[in-house]
Amino acid sequence: MKLFLHIFGKFKVWGYHRYPRIYSLLHYRRAVVKFIMSGFIATAVDLAVLYACHGLLGINVIVSTTVAYILSFWVSFYLQKFWTFNNQNRQGMYKQVGLYSIIAFINLNLNGYLMHLGVNNFHIYYLFSQVAVSLLIGVESYLIYKFVIFRKKAVEA
Repeated sequence: MKLFLHIFGKFKVWGYHRYPRIYSLLHYRRAVVKFIMSGFIATAVDLAVLYACHGLLGINVIVSTTVAYILSFWVSFYLQKFWTFNNQNRQGMYKQVGLYSIIAFINLNLNGYLMHLGVNNFHIYYLFSQVAVSLLIGVESYLIYKFVIFRKKAVEA
């Protein structure tokens, strides 16, 4: 994590000097930017682990997918909690993991249901439907993470 924060810090300094207006806008919405970046990082971990397990080591694709998903889940949780929402409180972390898991399960089912509606009922091209569903679930997840799971108590703020 320290290496990631170091690289991110260098990138911030570069962006501040090179593109001050864009930096100012992004800095104002930094939690949203961090949320999106965390999602990309978790996705990269998922794909890298899947490729390493299945593509390089020849492990069964279902086992590889499961390992990759579990690892990316933990990367996502860690980044969302400690980096995106800057929730350093370790008390109640088990409750947060539980809620995060429930939201992930709900989102998985919501994704399937909304894809079914988009593709079968509204006849939207499946990739466009997935983009729209992912954006919708992303907004929903951000709001739940920010205001429910990782919200700052009055004492923490």
